[in-house]
Amino acid sequence: MDVQLSRGVFWFVSAFLIVAATIDGWKLKVPNWLTFPLAGAGLIFHAIDGGGWGFLASFVGLVVGLGLFLPTYAIGWMGAGDVKLFAAFGAWVGPVIAFQTFPVVLCVGAAMALLMMIYNGNLAERYRTMKSLAWEVFILRDPVKLSTAAAERKPRMTLLPYGIPIAVGSIAYIAAQVPLR
Repeated sequence: MDVQLSRGVFWFVSAFLIVAATIDGWKLKVPNWLTFPLAGAGLIFHAIDGGGWGFLASFVGLVVGLGLFLPTYAIGWMGAGDVKLFAAFGAWVGPVIAFQTFPVVLCVGAAMALLMMIYNGNLAERYRTMKSLAWEVFILRDPVKLSTAAAERKPRMTLLPYGIPIAVGSIAYIAAQVPLR
């Protein structure tokens, strides 16, 4: 079960992802006024284009997109706007492409984080922080405690505008891997 992507859909979604990445890079926030209409438009478009099956594939894509990043939000490692952006992306591309794009987005995010650490000159300090974060997950194991710890740490952290890796990774994956009709 998946949606068929056209060149027009690819360019439309790419434009929205670029706008979201730009806003996130500027304000460290992906706004609801962008993500909610994007998700809704994806559901409506695929319902019209593919009927009930199109709507179902779009809805499952939205759920997959949401579910893949929701755990990182639940423990305070990612903003809600980033999660909603990937869910909206999933509504447009369907569950299979959303799932396949996820590791690419993670790799782009990791590369961007590494570049930010090198640029800021605090690679050793950030490595210790990342190691500490990983241990927190294994020790605390409670999403509420993890979220609280993340909220306390947030003012001291250099935040990664994850809308940028979502846009870059998603556009790159589709351009390289997905046949467009």
